[in-house]
Amino acid sequence: MQKLKISGRELLSVPRQVFGLEQLQVLEMSPERESCLRYRMELLPQEIGRLRNLTCLYVDSNNLKKIPAEIGTLSHLERLTLSNNSLSSLPAAMGALQRLHSLHLANNSLTELPAALCQLRSLTFLDVSDNKIETIPSSIRHLEKLETLLLLFNSLESLPEDFCFLRNLHTLWLGNNHLQSLPAAFGELVNLDWGYNYCSCNFEGNPLESPPPDVCSRGPEGIRDYFSSLHRI
Repeated sequence: MQKLKISGRELLSVPRQVFGLEQLQVLEMSPERESCLRYRMELLPQEIGRLRNLTCLYVDSNNLKKIPAEIGTLSHLERLTLSNNSLSSLPAAMGALQRLHSLHLANNSLTELPAALCQLRSLTFLDVSDNKIETIPSSIRHLEKLETLLLLFNSLESLPEDFCFLRNLHTLWLGNNHLQSLPAAFGELVNLDWGYNYCSCNFEGNPLESPPPDVCSRGPEGIRDYFSSLHRI
């Protein structure tokens, strides 16, 4: 068996028989839409580490409060969905998931972007929207392959200068944070076409002053010109 979907309105834990399926590649334990408020699984058991061939693990919309360090042994994992849970932290061992390219963590209780995520050098998609994130570590610069980053509905007051090393970003959502300014090199993110495609870069709901929203709407060239003019003053 390579793919398994576990369904049920009152899922409390992973059935132990699952951990004997060592050839399993896809494990889905996300509830069906009509029962999405019924799942109450609070913890992934340590035995998840036995499923060494997993490439996709779906456990969003549960009530997970903790992820075991053993998840770091899933070296083939490419896609992990953990959205709509109750996670306030992630294990450092997640930094070992070097094949992971898609990570979904929306609607949890994270107050910072976990440093372990900045070690995931194959990551192309990261959704941490609708958390309580206040800070982003400078090590985010290591996510050089990142193309989509969703940070809307958090509590960010600033972005580190190293954020501007994410040169492959195409889609960046920063709406509904507390940002008053952007890093001076933000205009170097030239693959973001927020001046032309509204969905590519979203600043709505931020008290931006430097640069002001009308400058942001001009795209990278406008932002570069704005900061250059400040240096000339």
